[in-house]
Amino acid sequence: MLKTVDVALTVIQMFTKDEPEWSGSELAHKMNLDHAKIYRILETFESRNFLQKDPTTKKYSLGFAAWELGMAVYDRLNVKEFIQPILEELFQQTEESVFLTLLDKDEAVTFEAIEPDNKVKFSVTVGSRAPLYVGASYRSILAFMSEEFINSYLTKSELKQYTEKTMTNPEEIKRDLNKIRQQGWAVSEGEYTPDIIAIAVPVFDQHHKIIGSLTISGPIYRMTEEKRSEFISLLEEAQVKLADVIYKFPLKIRA
Repeated sequence: MLKTVDVALTVIQMFTKDEPEWSGSELAHKMNLDHAKIYRILETFESRNFLQKDPTTKKYSLGFAAWELGMAVYDRLNVKEFIQPILEELFQQTEESVFLTLLDKDEAVTFEAIEPDNKVKFSVTVGSRAPLYVGASYRSILAFMSEEFINSYLTKSELKQYTEKTMTNPEEIKRDLNKIRQQGWAVSEGEYTPDIIAIAVPVFDQHHKIIGSLTISGPIYRMTEEKRSEFISLLEEAQVKLADVIYKFPLKIRA
C-alpha cells in the first residue's frame, strides 16, 4: 500500500455529511499528523478542485471535482429519483424549459434540464457553463454570494455583451442583485439568448448557503405577465421541495 496515497484518501474521507468542514490544524490534531504534511495534502486537493477553502473561516470542504466523481454513482444513489420528479412536475405545470443550475466557484453549471418537444424553446445542455452576471438563472446565484465576492467578481471578470440587453455595467448589476435579494426571485429578458425570458429562484443548502438556482424559461411571446406571476409561485413551491431533497442529500457545492 502506498502510504502517502492512503493518508491523502483518509483526509478526503474526513469530509462527511456530519463534519463537512475542517481546518488544517483540526485535521492534523484529529489524525495525529504533521501540520506541514496535512497542509500539503489540502493544498494539492484544493488545486485540483477536490477541496475548496472558505476565504473567511479558512476551512476546507469538498469541491466540484469530488462531486463530479460522485456523479459516477449518482444513479445508483437514486438522488436523481428525488430531484427529477420536482423538475418534471414543474415542467408539466408550465410546459416551458425547466433547469437546475449549480454553482462551481465563479461559474454556473447546468445540472438537470427538461425541455418541451416540438416547440420554440430555450435550449440548455446539461454540463454547460455560464458566467454568474448574465440573466436571471445566474444572477439569482450571484445575488446571494458575499459582498466581497460580488465586488471582486464584477471587478475582475470580463463582462461580455452577449446580446444588446445584456447587463454589463457593474452598478446596474448590483442594483438588480439587491432587487433579487429583496424579492427572492429573478427575471431577465433576452440577456443571454435573444427573445427568451428566464425566471429563477435561488437554491440553498442545508446551511442556507447558495448552491444554485431553479429556472423556467421560454420565448417572450408565451411568457405573459400573468404567466410570469404564476411561474414565480410554482418556482417557489418547487424551491421548498428541492430544499427537502438537498437536506437529505446535501450538495456541498459553492464558491
